[in-house]
Amino acid sequence: MNGKVYLIGAGPGDPGLFTLKGKAILERADCVVYDYLASEDLLRFARPDAEKIYVGKRGGAHSMSQAGINELLVRKAREGRLVARLKGGDPFVFGRGGEEAEELVKAGIPFEVVPGISSGYAAPAYAGIPLTHRDFTSGVAFLTGHEDPTKAETALDWSKLATGVGTLVFFMGVKNLPEITSALLQHGRRPETPVAVIRWGTRPDQQVVTGTLADITSKAAGIAPPAITVVGEVVSLRDQLNWFERLPLFGKRIVITRTREQASVLREALSELGAYVVEIPTIEIREPASWEPLDGAIRRLEEFQYLLVTSANGVRNFVARLKACGRDVRDLKGLLIGAIGPATAAEFVKTGVRVDFVPRDYRAEGLLEVLSRHELRGKSFLIPRAKVARDLVPRAIRERGAHVEVVEAYETAAPEFAPGELEQLLTPRPDMITFTSSSTAANFAALVKDGKLEEVLYDVAVASVGPITSETLRKLRLPVTVEAAESTIPGLVRAIRQYFTASGP
Repeated sequence: MNGKVYLIGAGPGDPGLFTLKGKAILERADCVVYDYLASEDLLRFARPDAEKIYVGKRGGAHSMSQAGINELLVRKAREGRLVARLKGGDPFVFGRGGEEAEELVKAGIPFEVVPGISSGYAAPAYAGIPLTHRDFTSGVAFLTGHEDPTKAETALDWSKLATGVGTLVFFMGVKNLPEITSALLQHGRRPETPVAVIRWGTRPDQQVVTGTLADITSKAAGIAPPAITVVGEVVSLRDQLNWFERLPLFGKRIVITRTREQASVLREALSELGAYVVEIPTIEIREPASWEPLDGAIRRLEEFQYLLVTSANGVRNFVARLKACGRDVRDLKGLLIGAIGPATAAEFVKTGVRVDFVPRDYRAEGLLEVLSRHELRGKSFLIPRAKVARDLVPRAIRERGAHVEVVEAYETAAPEFAPGELEQLLTPRPDMITFTSSSTAANFAALVKDGKLEEVLYDVAVASVGPITSETLRKLRLPVTVEAAESTIPGLVRAIRQYFTASGP
């Protein structure tokens, strides 16, 4: 029995512009076929076991011909698979989606089209150029600047286009820009007509060159594909409406080293400020070698008066083991619950559990400061945490006469990278690398071979989430450029923004 193919518009480049329907299909797909213009960030939505096939086509260098792509889609569907065909922009707007759909029809393969946001209007929007405006034009035409080379003559009627449409948007026209401008001028468009060439529109590495029909060819000589060209008076609004490139972190390349599971909050916050975010997860969260110590403590919950949790991972695994042991959050009634910071407390809130105290200083010292106001002698504490962690809190509590049971809720480990993968992720050299724990810092140092840590991070700003992480970084002989005043992800983002705002472009 045949499977099914979804021709999905991947959007113009910003992953945030991907459609909800496209995401839902990616999450179910057995096979993902993606091209050069489809952001690889979208592959995060695919199942880990899904087959991912790159069929990129760029500037004459094709990893697979269109005929080969057509055959691949048919073959995978005939294997009974659900195929997600990711195409940059919209599959039916200069995306050759119509040709792929025709081949599927011929082969009797069921398919659906999921429209995407086209770069034809998204890139100008991110460049501050409205394609229509009541003061300038109420018409726009989308055109190809790269017609089928086998056609005997052009299908574009330049005599009508040149003066008959207010705004012209050319896809794939960079190489033919001299011919395009020449044709427009020859057929009556004014030489002083504003023009913009936009490369990688909607992405943090967006480039925009503006000029006129008379000089844009020379001004945009250094722009390489992929790019679109906008011709019309609306381009004159760019200076006033250019919002994207004015974001505080626009174009900054920032590395985050959190686990993949935890990276999303930091990634999204930096991306919203215009940063190009590179994920290099230097830490993986794994189950402990045995659940028995934690399960045993959970079965004896009534013996404890305090529950202290120092990470969101600890909360998640603790709650999961509650259920595995046949208990639930109602069994926490009567316990005084302390969380090291708001993110940890928020994990409890998700389960309906109220946290009794969160220190003002989001670290072990802060917890001890809160507990200094409690009589601890004879009290019993349960602390589910990572296998390797600071012993400051348990040691200090024991010294005050309390019983402390520390149990493993998870362990951390350094992930493995393929040969050359780390170097590739650090190229080009980032503007900043962020560390959200001592483990991420130590593991990153271990991943950099041959003691080349200082060389790899030469002239790269280093951002730390707080003093404990900063101490680890300094022990690694790395200068801390930025330290969050509040040891949270929002606090780190604020510190990064302030740093780049103060240092300028």
